[in-house]
Amino acid sequence: MDTLCKAERLYKRTLIEKLFSRGSYAFTVFPLRVIYTSVDELDVNAILISVSKRRFKRAVKRNRVKRQIREAYRRNKSLLKTDGEKHWLVAFVYLSDELLPSYVIDNAVCTALQRVV
Repeated sequence: MDTLCKAERLYKRTLIEKLFSRGSYAFTVFPLRVIYTSVDELDVNAILISVSKRRFKRAVKRNRVKRQIREAYRRNKSLLKTDGEKHWLVAFVYLSDELLPSYVIDNAVCTALQRVV
């Protein structure tokens, strides 16, 4: 079983700023907005997940959506193959105002990872 380790989570401020800077690419696969860029200084691909407090006031619902996205990424991260020197920083921003079933989010993440590569 392949897990999502800490190295695969994007938490460094400098890398997050690099991801959201001008050189990044973005597209939408409902219910997700995907922002990505390539980076050389990491050993693995890293992801960031954002669910707005404006869309879901309760932390329980925000955490549920984040859990669904993390699990979908964990299952499909093999689609984000690297050639050894180039790795990806990917941010998933949840856009929908309602909770969706896991298979919808799974399909969106799968489509998004295929488009990133």
